[in-house]
Amino acid sequence: MCGGIPYYSEIVSSKGSRKGLIFLGLITAAIVWCGFDLYVPKTRDIRDFDPAEMARLDNDMWRSYYEKKPLKLYFQLAELLRSQYHFPFLKSHVVAFSASKAAFVFKEGKTRADYMKALPDLVEYFAAIRKISRTPFDPRQAAKLELEWWIIHRDRAHSKPGDLDRSLAKAAAAVYNLPADKMMDYGRFRADAMTLRDSKGSGISEKDWDKIGELLHESWTALWKALHNPALSSAPASARFLD
Repeated sequence: MCGGIPYYSEIVSSKGSRKGLIFLGLITAAIVWCGFDLYVPKTRDIRDFDPAEMARLDNDMWRSYYEKKPLKLYFQLAELLRSQYHFPFLKSHVVAFSASKAAFVFKEGKTRADYMKALPDLVEYFAAIRKISRTPFDPRQAAKLELEWWIIHRDRAHSKPGDLDRSLAKAAAAVYNLPADKMMDYGRFRADAMTLRDSKGSGISEKDWDKIGELLHESWTALWKALHNPALSSAPASARFLD
């Protein structure tokens, strides 16, 4: 019996070593995967999206925003970034955090100075999209135009008819680097969806959300058609923005 104890100890020690090596290997693989996911440069065509799926996710995010559910909005946006903008898994969550934070910083704002506090997070968000996009654009300009339509929508009582439509068109034009006047159908349908949501307030129904979803589908479909119109590929950069 005594002679068997050292042998048994060697077996236990050997098994422990193997488990340790396996664990270490798994940790190393996880670190490599995380590093690859987060830091290895990848480019995608952000014009390659599904309008119907984009509209569905957009509608879901609107509901989460108005129902004050930031965590739900965060995961929905991460899903959108993966499925429609082709972000890798971990990166989609990092980038979604910036945009979700910006949305709720803005939501709590009361003045333009308050609203501007959302800009740094929006710049980070669009900078991440720019890194993955094969279409070049200025992330800071895109962030400013995104925030501007947020402000116009918030202060719609002081806006002129069509201001929101044009602002939405300009924001899309900045990201996709195309003339803003070609984005006006996108802007109009999206503005109509916002107007419907605003008019219903806390009494909004499932039927209303379905109608908003239809308008968003029209909006994203119009954008997709504009992006895939061969005649626009040669448009000069100076034509991107409306007066």
